[in-house]
Amino acid sequence: MSFKSNGNLDNLRKNLSELSGTTEVKLVDLMNADFISSCSEHSSLEELIDASGFKVESKEDFEAIPGEEWEVFIKDNTSHESWLEMQNSALLAYTKANLFKGIK
Repeated sequence: MSFKSNGNLDNLRKNLSELSGTTEVKLVDLMNADFISSCSEHSSLEELIDASGFKVESKEDFEAIPGEEWEVFIKDNTSHESWLEMQNSALLAYTKANLFKGIK
């Protein structure tokens, strides 16, 4: 029996190599529009943050949001039970999307 590759294995290797070299992913890339709209009524991370009522114009502003209040907002406004769960879910979706990019 012979095996013919349609390039998927090469794409998978390339994608895996690119992912393994990634050390940091921006939050807006991790929680892209597809992800945010799949777990909330909002169409982007920016829209979700705006709906929280917190003023966020920088990374420092985001980090200054009181953790307990942010947790309540995430639980009440997304399909996730916590901010950590949402981050883990976003990471899984990001990894799957980038691992299988270009594979038919």
